Amino acid sequence: MSEQNNSDWMIFKGKTDPDGVAEKKEVVFPPTPPWRNFAENKSRRGHTYRPTEEQIRLVNAALYLRRPLLITGKPGVGKSSLAYAVAEELGLGEVLRWSITSRTTLNDGLYRYDAIGRMQEVQINLADETKKEKIPDIGNYVTLGPLGTAMLPADKPRALLIDEIDKSDIDLPNDLLNIFEEGEFEIPELARLAVTMPKVEVRRFLSSEPAEIEFGKVQCTTFPFVVMTSNGERDFPAPFLRRCLRLNIDPPSVVELTEIVKAHLSDHLKQLGADADEKIKSLAIDFVKSRDDRKETLANDQLLNAVFMLTRDLGPETKNKEELLKAILRPLSGADTQ
Repeated sequence: MSEQNNSDWMIFKGKTDPDGVAEKKEVVFPPTPPWRNFAENKSRRGHTYRPTEEQIRLVNAALYLRRPLLITGKPGVGKSSLAYAVAEELGLGEVLRWSITSRTTLNDGLYRYDAIGRMQEVQINLADETKKEKIPDIGNYVTLGPLGTAMLPADKPRALLIDEIDKSDIDLPNDLLNIFEEGEFEIPELARLAVTMPKVEVRRFLSSEPAEIEFGKVQCTTFPFVVMTSNGERDFPAPFLRRCLRLNIDPPSVVELTEIVKAHLSDHLKQLGADADEKIKSLAIDFVKSRDDRKETLANDQLLNAVFMLTRDLGPETKNKEELLKAILRPLSGADTQ
């Protein structure tokens, strides 16, 4: 893919044909940032993560003790990426991600039963004399959620990411305790049919492979590797904390930020020339000063965005580059976000 010239790096120019008909021409799009290329292997997120010694110790403790890992830290410090790094290195399969909101309930993570869809198919079958099966298989209408799928019997633990649990309803942490302590849950819609249908195949989360449920109960044989992230916006009850291992991720230092940038942009940094390391370090120092000295909330990927744009040919206008970087590195909180 050819690069655009110095004076014409912009794809969108803000020009409209007076008659409303734009001139047809071939548009050359720039390369995609590595972390935004969804066509690539999803494991890249774990591949580029650089855990600290403390993080490595706590992950291993969680694996040994079969306990959830509760990770607290500011937005954008890489809390959820740790789950992907562990899943990739240990071959735990695709991370089962459960994003939490204030409306999330335990059942959302366990399973979903589409009763309306099944009723509609029953009505269609009854109206069609050629249909041999008047009542459709209930298993086609039960889909396990990320937590439910993680609890299925398996030789290896699945990696389960419960993201932003501090946004949950007040009851969810305690509801999770019962599942984590017992290692099982019931699907009442299947349990009621256990006498006539002791085994039912249902759908898994993020998979076309069915899961066989016996007597309406899911019983885990290997406790999943559970990572729960929190931005520190609330306190959790003591019984919940007692059953978790807790890890706080501090914002990365200049050295750590530099390593993060190099891990993500190793194939692009040559565009910065021989002094690439100095340019990255200078940006990282300014980033840390804004974050720590001026107490501005910034996320690591904002620095990645800024460095990536610097690796593009933006033309000779220094003022334009400075204004662009300022917009990219705008704080996530405070008066400047208004």
